[in-house]
Parts: sequence; C-alpha cells; structure tokens
Amino acid sequence: MRPMLATRGTRVPEGAGWRHEVKWDGMRILADVRRGPGAGVRLTSRNENDVSVSYPELRGIPGRDLLLDGEVVALADGRPSFAALAERMHVRSATRAAVLAERAPVTYLVFDLLRLDGRELAGEPLAARRELLDGLGLDDVCWQVPATYDDGTMLLEATRQQGLEGIVSKRLSSRYEYGARSRHWLKFPHRQRTSWVVGGWRPETGSTNRVGALLVGEPTPGGVRYRGRVGSGIAGKVGPVLRGLLDPLTRATSPFLDEVPREDARGTTWVEPVLVVDVESLGLGAQGRLRQPSYRGVRADLGPEDLVAEP
Repeated sequence: MRPMLATRGTRVPEGAGWRHEVKWDGMRILADVRRGPGAGVRLTSRNENDVSVSYPELRGIPGRDLLLDGEVVALADGRPSFAALAERMHVRSATRAAVLAERAPVTYLVFDLLRLDGRELAGEPLAARRELLDGLGLDDVCWQVPATYDDGTMLLEATRQQGLEGIVSKRLSSRYEYGARSRHWLKFPHRQRTSWVVGGWRPETGSTNRVGALLVGEPTPGGVRYRGRVGSGIAGKVGPVLRGLLDPLTRATSPFLDEVPREDARGTTWVEPVLVVDVESLGLGAQGRLRQPSYRGVRADLGPEDLVAEP
C-alpha cells in the first residue's frame, strides 16, 4: 500500500470544510499495528519498503489493531530536520538502529487512521477518521497526534516565521485514496525543495575518491533529463555515505537523455539513475539547470518512478 499524496496548491482554501496541518520535514510512514497472533508493528515507506528495523523506538505503539499514516521526524535545534533524519533512514542493522535510537530518537507524528480493530476506514470521510484517531490517546515522546487548525492562512504564516516546512490543507469530506495524488489534499511548502535522481558523481578537487558533486536529472517517460551539478552541502560524513550508496550503481555510460556539458561531465563516474536526493535551489534557469543548488539528503523513501510528472 502506498499513502495518499497532496497536490501543490496555489491558494490556501478557506471555510469550515477544510482543516490545516503543519507539513513536517520527515519520512512518510504507514504503521501497521497488529495485536494477538502475529503481533507487532510493521513500518513501510512511501515506496512500500519495509523500514521497521530502522526505527526500533516505534515498536511499542499502543492501541489495538491499527493502520496509521504519518511522518517520522528527527529534531535539530528544536525543529524537524530532514538532514538530522538522514542517518536513521539508511540503517538496516538492528544493532546499529538501537544505538541511533538512543542517540538520535525520532517521533512518529500521526495524522490519519485507516484501520481500527479490523474496520477499514479509508472509505469514510477525513472528519470521521480524525475523530477516531484523536480518541486513541497516542501521546508519547515517540508518537503523537499533532493538532489541526481552522485558519490555514494564519498557520501558513506561523510556520514560515518558525522556520517549518509549510502546511497541508485537507478537505474534511475527503476519502483516503491509497497511492493517489489528490486535490482534496493541498500542500503549501515554504522551501523550494525538489527531488532528483543521481546519474553520476565527480570527486572533490585534489581527490580521486571523495564525492565532491552529484549530477542529477529528472525522470520522464522517455528517460532521465539532465538538470545540473550539485556540489554545495556535500561535506564531512555526507561524502562517504553517498560513495557507499553510489559505488554499486557504477556504469560505463551516461544515463541522461541529453548531452551533459563537457565542464560537468569531466571526471564523472556514471551511475544507474535509481538513487533519489533532495535539493534546495532557486528553481530551474533558462537552460533547464538548477540555480544555486544545495544537497539536502538522500530520499530512501522515494524511487525514480515517484518523480515522473503526471501527464
């Protein structure tokens, strides 16, 4: 199952038929909580990967038989930070995950309830699902149900002032559509952050093995189109982590449809275009290249197919 997705909005909706939530800077997770025989908590990412081992502190989510939708976040300086979460997202060792859970714990912010005691709720309106969710008492340092707000314009400004990611506005009558991107849910992010697929990497100046820049592109139905070189934000521990993810993907030729400029291609090691990263930028310039891009993290919860624009 894939979660329901929001469409980017142009104007915050008003009226009693809408509720507004903070847009959290984290990893989208469906939590399948089972009691009785086969009891346990199974966590799946947006692209249906089982990430249960990465977040051992969420094994104790209370309740009965539940299917929850929410965002796993990590805090840095008191605010959710995707960069702070990055180290947790790639862990597949239970021992390593337990160590990180003590050192850098996460919180699961739950905003929807899709099953309760065997009763499927996706076909019921959001207002009813939310009422049931609020009654579960999910209030702990590791899992919480954030508040919703009537005034979306006020919330958008408040989140901007607090340096948060943005808001999501949801129609109270909306049903939950697995895997669909719906206009019943509208997102209003503050930051110009986008996701791209990596098609190659270049070493740091004066080095042959440290990652200094990524060559990224946009997946399209016809292939991957080149969108530029990202060097800012890749330093310290980031480079070795990226190198470990990219080395197994090495290939002999460029994966991009269009020709990569010679100054960008020089010294590049090409890779299969499957690793997705987040980049902050000033958008695309006249040549279709990212303007002043800065690397923000690997998106383990996304695959190239998630980036292909809808027709």
